[in-house]
Amino acid sequence: MPTGVYAYITMDGTGKEAIDFYKNALEAKVSGVQTFGELPENPEFALPVEAKDRILHAQIQVGNTYFMLSDTFPGQPFDTGSQVNVCVTLEDAVKSKDVFDKLKTGGKVLMPLQETHWSLSYGQVQDKFGITWQISTNLEECM
Repeated sequence: MPTGVYAYITMDGTGKEAIDFYKNALEAKVSGVQTFGELPENPEFALPVEAKDRILHAQIQVGNTYFMLSDTFPGQPFDTGSQVNVCVTLEDAVKSKDVFDKLKTGGKVLMPLQETHWSLSYGQVQDKFGITWQISTNLEECM
């Protein structure tokens, strides 16, 4: 996925249905889908059965633009109407940290910046205006 700013839509277990809906309604192309069940196994955290088919991450293209989509993890809070936030993808982990640190000023960290299997540096922060931002460093760009 190119470096940029993208809308990120969160669903509550209806991710697969939403992807099909947007494919039809927007003539969208799905460029990648991963479920929670496809995550590498973690012996310290057993994945609940009800989580396995939920969408961990999907990339969807409409024309020349992209958006991303995922399901909540079972049991996470979900407020209808607030399920869209903003994802910023960058090519440099140092730049990701800088952006993250600036956005957290006056706000709060929802998920500390950390390495994941999909990003060298990923975290979530709510800024002082209540907007949730996902900051991610493109893994393939950094190798």
